[in-house]
Amino acid sequence: MPVIRPPAVAGLFYPADAGELKQEVQEYLAAAQPFDLSPKALIVPHAGYIYSGAIAATAYATLRKLARKIRRVILLGPTHRVAIRGIALPGVDAFATPLGRIRIDVAAADAIRHLAQVTTSSHAHAQEHALEVQLPFLQSVLSDFTVLPLAVGNASAAEVAEVLECLWDGEETLIVISSDLSHYLPYATAQRIDYETVQAILNLTQPIAHEHACGGTPVSGLIIAAAHHHLRPHLLALKNSGDTAGDRDRVVGYAALAFTEDSNRD
Repeated sequence: MPVIRPPAVAGLFYPADAGELKQEVQEYLAAAQPFDLSPKALIVPHAGYIYSGAIAATAYATLRKLARKIRRVILLGPTHRVAIRGIALPGVDAFATPLGRIRIDVAAADAIRHLAQVTTSSHAHAQEHALEVQLPFLQSVLSDFTVLPLAVGNASAAEVAEVLECLWDGEETLIVISSDLSHYLPYATAQRIDYETVQAILNLTQPIAHEHACGGTPVSGLIIAAAHHHLRPHLLALKNSGDTAGDRDRVVGYAALAFTEDSNRD
């Protein structure tokens, strides 16, 4: 019998009813500002959909013309509930959402098991929302694909970049980094700090501090890999919870970015 990681935050971060979830995601995607890009990698926020769903949709909408080519998604995000050393494989055969199951890419998992920083922890994945909330968007945009969810704990940016290098491959592989920006700052302060963080990402400058992005380590690892592979980052959206569904006293920042091959390089 296959081992399935069931949804942990359905009904909390997004609707638990399949029909309602499908409609909500499609509405976010339909309303997303169009960008004529072909991303190799995305940075996407991971709050409840009422807060960051529209920002996330801006990133996922860029995949429409690539949907038939993408067959594997490498998904990295920070751990929020379980402290781990390194980067954890989920130790299951599939992840489930109200929209169905997504098979784990066994070949991709096997390709990185030899790395010292890679471990296996179903416990780290069991209640983790940062990876799960990306799945309904991927299921709504892509067709036939597998996923490799990686929970990033106490690791270095270089260790993340090494994992990405092992899994890079061609246009059939998409990399998604799940990260929010600053947390619980006043609105104007958050705007300033988040702008500075985004500028660092656009300039491929790292490290990105954890207090400026909860997924700072996987973001920094992507920056290293992006520089090596001559990718160019594009800002798609930058907002915070004060712009979407929260008050402005203590906000959380959200950005969507896409990384494409740089056609202007020599």
